[in-house]
Amino acid sequence: MTDNTTRVALVTGGSGGIGRAVVERLARDGFAVGVHYAGNKARADETVAAVTAAGGRAVAVAGDVADEHAMTDAFDAVEREFGGLDVVVNTAGIMLLSPIATLDLADLDRMHRTNIRGTFVVSQQAARRIRSGGAIINFSTSVTRLRFPAYGAYVASKAAVEGMTLILARELRGRDITVNAVAPGPTATPLFLDGKDQTTIDDLAATAPLERLGTPQDIAETVAFLAGPARWINGQTLYANGGLA
Repeated sequence: MTDNTTRVALVTGGSGGIGRAVVERLARDGFAVGVHYAGNKARADETVAAVTAAGGRAVAVAGDVADEHAMTDAFDAVEREFGGLDVVVNTAGIMLLSPIATLDLADLDRMHRTNIRGTFVVSQQAARRIRSGGAIINFSTSVTRLRFPAYGAYVASKAAVEGMTLILARELRGRDITVNAVAPGPTATPLFLDGKDQTTIDDLAATAPLERLGTPQDIAETVAFLAGPARWINGQTLYANGGLA
Protein backbone atom coordinates (compact mmCIF):
# COMPACT_ATOMS: atom_id res chain seq x y z
CA MET A 1 0.00 0.00 0.00
CA THR A 2 1.23 3.49 -0.78
CA ASP A 3 1.10 6.41 1.63
CA ASN A 4 -1.47 9.17 1.44
CA THR A 5 0.85 11.57 -0.38
CA THR A 6 0.58 9.48 -3.55
CA ARG A 7 -1.90 10.77 -6.12
CA VAL A 8 -4.39 8.04 -6.99
CA ALA A 9 -6.70 7.77 -10.01
CA LEU A 10 -9.48 5.42 -11.02
CA VAL A 11 -10.19 5.13 -14.75
CA THR A 12 -13.40 3.40 -15.79
CA GLY A 13 -13.19 1.63 -19.11
CA GLY A 14 -9.47 1.68 -18.49
CA SER A 15 -8.53 -1.53 -20.27
CA GLY A 16 -8.65 -0.35 -23.89
CA GLY A 17 -8.93 2.54 -26.33
CA ILE A 18 -8.97 6.00 -24.78
CA GLY A 19 -9.21 4.52 -21.29
CA ARG A 20 -5.95 2.62 -21.59
CA ALA A 21 -4.17 5.67 -23.01
CA VAL A 22 -5.44 7.68 -20.03
CA VAL A 23 -4.22 5.02 -17.58
CA GLU A 24 -0.75 4.99 -19.12
CA ARG A 25 -0.54 8.79 -19.29
CA LEU A 26 -1.57 9.29 -15.66
CA ALA A 27 0.85 6.58 -14.57
CA ARG A 28 3.66 8.49 -16.29
CA ASP A 29 2.66 11.51 -14.21
CA GLY A 30 3.17 9.44 -11.07
CA PHE A 31 -0.40 8.42 -10.34
CA ALA A 32 -1.20 5.03 -8.90
CA VAL A 33 -4.09 3.88 -11.09
CA GLY A 34 -7.12 1.68 -10.71
CA VAL A 35 -7.84 0.11 -14.09
CA HIS A 36 -11.56 -0.59 -14.24
CA TYR A 37 -13.02 -3.10 -16.67
CA ALA A 38 -16.52 -4.45 -17.23
CA GLY A 39 -15.88 -7.82 -18.88
CA ASN A 40 -12.40 -8.28 -20.32
CA LYS A 41 -10.16 -9.17 -17.38
CA ALA A 42 -7.29 -10.29 -19.62
CA ARG A 43 -7.09 -6.91 -21.31
CA ALA A 44 -7.22 -5.11 -17.95
CA ASP A 45 -4.43 -7.33 -16.64
CA GLU A 46 -2.38 -6.49 -19.76
CA THR A 47 -2.85 -2.78 -19.03
CA VAL A 48 -1.77 -3.25 -15.42
CA ALA A 49 1.26 -5.22 -16.58
CA ALA A 50 2.23 -2.48 -19.05
CA VAL A 51 2.05 0.18 -16.33
CA THR A 52 4.04 -1.97 -13.92
CA ALA A 53 6.69 -2.74 -16.53
CA ALA A 54 7.14 1.00 -17.06
CA GLY A 55 7.74 1.49 -13.33
CA GLY A 56 4.24 2.55 -12.34
CA ARG A 57 1.61 1.15 -10.00
CA ALA A 58 -1.79 -0.14 -11.04
CA VAL A 59 -4.49 -2.56 -10.01
CA ALA A 60 -7.41 -4.00 -12.00
CA VAL A 61 -10.94 -3.62 -10.62
CA ALA A 62 -14.15 -4.94 -12.15
CA GLY A 63 -17.79 -3.97 -12.26
CA ASP A 64 -20.76 -2.70 -14.23
CA VAL A 65 -20.56 1.10 -14.02
CA ALA A 66 -24.35 1.31 -13.76
CA ASP A 67 -24.45 -1.02 -10.73
CA GLU A 68 -23.96 1.03 -7.59
CA HIS A 69 -22.97 -2.01 -5.51
CA ALA A 70 -20.34 -3.15 -8.01
CA MET A 71 -18.88 0.35 -8.22
CA THR A 72 -18.84 0.73 -4.46
CA ASP A 73 -16.72 -2.42 -4.38
CA ALA A 74 -14.44 -1.11 -7.16
CA PHE A 75 -13.87 2.21 -5.38
CA ASP A 76 -13.26 0.37 -2.11
CA ALA A 77 -10.65 -1.83 -3.79
CA VAL A 78 -8.71 1.14 -5.16
CA GLU A 79 -8.77 2.90 -1.80
CA ARG A 80 -7.59 -0.24 0.00
CA GLU A 81 -4.74 -0.72 -2.45
CA PHE A 82 -3.48 2.85 -2.64
CA GLY A 83 -4.77 4.62 0.48
CA GLY A 84 -7.20 7.14 -1.04
CA LEU A 85 -8.53 8.61 -4.26
CA ASP A 86 -7.79 11.91 -6.01
CA VAL A 87 -8.96 11.64 -9.62
CA VAL A 88 -11.78 9.71 -11.28
CA VAL A 89 -11.89 9.53 -15.07
CA ASN A 90 -15.07 8.01 -16.48
CA THR A 91 -14.29 6.88 -20.03
CA ALA A 92 -16.66 3.89 -19.96
CA GLY A 93 -19.41 4.20 -22.57
CA ILE A 94 -21.12 2.55 -25.52
CA MET A 95 -22.20 3.92 -28.89
CA LEU A 96 -24.96 2.37 -30.99
CA LEU A 97 -25.84 4.28 -34.15
CA SER A 98 -29.16 4.48 -35.99
CA PRO A 99 -31.50 7.14 -37.35
CA ILE A 100 -33.97 8.11 -34.65
CA ALA A 101 -36.90 6.88 -36.76
CA THR A 102 -35.56 3.32 -36.88
CA LEU A 103 -33.63 3.02 -33.61
CA ASP A 104 -34.29 -0.14 -31.63
CA LEU A 105 -35.42 1.18 -28.25
CA ALA A 106 -33.51 -1.61 -26.55
CA ASP A 107 -30.34 0.03 -27.89
CA LEU A 108 -31.52 3.36 -26.51
CA ASP A 109 -31.96 1.76 -23.10
CA ARG A 110 -28.53 0.09 -23.24
CA MET A 111 -26.80 3.37 -24.05
CA HIS A 112 -28.67 5.32 -21.45
CA ARG A 113 -27.95 2.69 -18.78
CA THR A 114 -24.21 2.78 -19.40
CA ASN A 115 -23.69 6.37 -20.50
CA ILE A 116 -26.14 8.20 -18.22
CA ARG A 117 -26.77 5.96 -15.22
CA GLY A 118 -23.18 4.69 -15.30
CA THR A 119 -21.76 8.21 -15.32
CA PHE A 120 -24.14 9.19 -12.54
CA VAL A 121 -23.20 6.21 -10.35
CA VAL A 122 -19.47 6.78 -10.87
CA SER A 123 -19.79 10.53 -10.29
CA GLN A 124 -21.79 9.91 -7.13
CA GLN A 125 -19.11 7.64 -5.70
CA ALA A 126 -16.40 10.07 -6.77
CA ALA A 127 -18.16 13.02 -5.13
CA ARG A 128 -18.32 11.11 -1.85
CA ARG A 129 -14.71 9.96 -1.81
CA ILE A 130 -12.28 12.21 -3.70
CA ARG A 131 -9.81 14.10 -1.57
CA SER A 132 -9.37 17.87 -1.61
CA GLY A 133 -7.40 18.98 -4.66
CA GLY A 134 -8.87 16.22 -6.80
CA ALA A 135 -10.74 16.05 -10.08
CA ILE A 136 -13.68 14.27 -11.68
CA ILE A 137 -13.47 13.96 -15.47
CA ASN A 138 -16.41 12.60 -17.43
CA PHE A 139 -16.71 11.97 -21.15
CA SER A 140 -19.05 13.59 -23.65
CA THR A 141 -18.63 13.83 -27.43
CA SER A 142 -18.02 16.57 -29.99
CA VAL A 143 -21.00 15.22 -31.93
CA THR A 144 -23.19 17.31 -29.61
CA ARG A 145 -21.94 20.17 -31.84
CA LEU A 146 -21.32 18.32 -35.09
CA ARG A 147 -24.85 16.86 -35.24
CA PHE A 148 -24.03 13.87 -37.45
CA PRO A 149 -27.10 11.89 -38.60
CA ALA A 150 -27.60 8.52 -36.84
CA TYR A 151 -26.00 9.80 -33.62
CA GLY A 152 -29.22 11.09 -32.06
CA ALA A 153 -29.58 8.61 -29.21
CA TYR A 154 -25.85 8.63 -28.44
CA VAL A 155 -25.75 12.43 -28.40
CA ALA A 156 -28.80 12.49 -26.14
CA SER A 157 -26.96 10.33 -23.62
CA LYS A 158 -23.83 12.46 -23.78
CA ALA A 159 -25.73 15.74 -23.49
CA ALA A 160 -27.07 14.33 -20.22
CA VAL A 161 -23.49 13.62 -19.14
CA GLU A 162 -22.54 17.24 -19.79
CA GLY A 163 -25.51 18.49 -17.80
CA MET A 164 -24.83 16.41 -14.70
CA THR A 165 -21.09 17.16 -14.88
CA LEU A 166 -21.56 20.93 -14.88
CA ILE A 167 -24.06 20.80 -12.01
CA LEU A 168 -21.82 18.53 -9.91
CA ALA A 169 -19.02 21.10 -10.24
CA ARG A 170 -21.26 23.61 -8.51
CA GLU A 171 -22.49 21.15 -5.90
CA LEU A 172 -18.90 20.53 -4.79
CA ARG A 173 -18.32 24.18 -3.93
CA GLY A 174 -15.81 24.59 -1.12
CA ARG A 175 -14.14 21.18 -1.48
CA ASP A 176 -11.41 22.14 -4.00
CA ILE A 177 -12.52 19.45 -6.45
CA THR A 178 -12.85 20.24 -10.15
CA VAL A 179 -15.47 18.56 -12.32
CA ASN A 180 -15.21 18.72 -16.10
CA ALA A 181 -16.13 16.80 -19.22
CA VAL A 182 -13.95 15.99 -22.22
CA ALA A 183 -15.70 15.86 -25.60
CA PRO A 184 -13.50 14.05 -28.14
CA GLY A 185 -13.99 14.38 -31.86
CA PRO A 186 -13.47 11.44 -34.24
CA THR A 187 -10.77 9.35 -32.58
CA ALA A 188 -9.12 6.21 -33.92
CA THR A 189 -10.50 3.69 -31.44
CA PRO A 190 -12.45 0.47 -32.04
CA LEU A 191 -15.58 2.19 -30.68
CA PHE A 192 -15.36 4.81 -33.43
CA LEU A 193 -13.99 2.74 -36.31
CA ASP A 194 -16.33 -0.23 -35.97
CA GLY A 195 -18.87 -0.39 -38.82
CA LYS A 196 -17.33 2.43 -40.88
CA ASP A 197 -15.85 1.89 -44.33
CA GLN A 198 -12.49 3.39 -45.25
CA THR A 199 -13.99 6.18 -47.35
CA THR A 200 -16.07 7.36 -44.40
CA ILE A 201 -13.04 7.24 -42.13
CA ASP A 202 -10.91 9.16 -44.63
CA ASP A 203 -13.60 11.81 -45.11
CA LEU A 204 -13.90 12.36 -41.37
CA ALA A 205 -10.12 12.56 -41.01
CA ALA A 206 -9.94 15.22 -43.72
CA THR A 207 -12.66 17.39 -42.19
CA ALA A 208 -10.64 18.71 -39.25
CA PRO A 209 -8.18 21.54 -39.96
CA LEU A 210 -5.39 19.26 -38.73
CA GLU A 211 -6.49 16.70 -41.37
CA ARG A 212 -6.32 13.56 -39.27
CA LEU A 213 -8.30 11.58 -36.76
CA GLY A 214 -7.50 12.07 -33.12
CA THR A 215 -5.56 9.39 -31.27
CA PRO A 216 -6.23 8.00 -27.80
CA GLN A 217 -3.02 9.70 -26.73
CA ASP A 218 -4.37 13.09 -27.86
CA ILE A 219 -7.36 12.66 -25.59
CA ALA A 220 -5.22 11.35 -22.74
CA GLU A 221 -3.18 14.58 -22.81
CA THR A 222 -6.39 16.57 -22.28
CA VAL A 223 -7.31 14.36 -19.34
CA ALA A 224 -3.82 14.69 -17.81
CA PHE A 225 -4.15 18.48 -18.05
CA LEU A 226 -7.46 18.44 -16.17
CA ALA A 227 -6.21 15.87 -13.66
CA GLY A 228 -3.07 17.87 -12.86
CA PRO A 229 -2.25 21.50 -13.54
CA ALA A 230 -5.64 22.76 -14.72
CA ARG A 231 -6.97 23.80 -11.30
CA TRP A 232 -8.75 26.90 -12.62
CA ILE A 233 -10.79 25.00 -15.20
CA ASN A 234 -13.99 23.83 -13.53
CA GLY A 235 -17.54 23.13 -14.64
CA GLN A 236 -16.56 23.05 -18.32
CA THR A 237 -16.76 20.81 -21.36
CA LEU A 238 -13.46 20.73 -23.28
CA TYR A 239 -13.72 19.87 -26.98
CA ALA A 240 -10.68 17.84 -28.05
CA ASN A 241 -11.24 17.48 -31.79
CA GLY A 242 -8.49 19.17 -33.79
CA GLY A 243 -10.66 22.19 -34.60
CA LEU A 244 -13.53 20.22 -36.10
CA ALA A 245 -16.15 22.05 -34.06
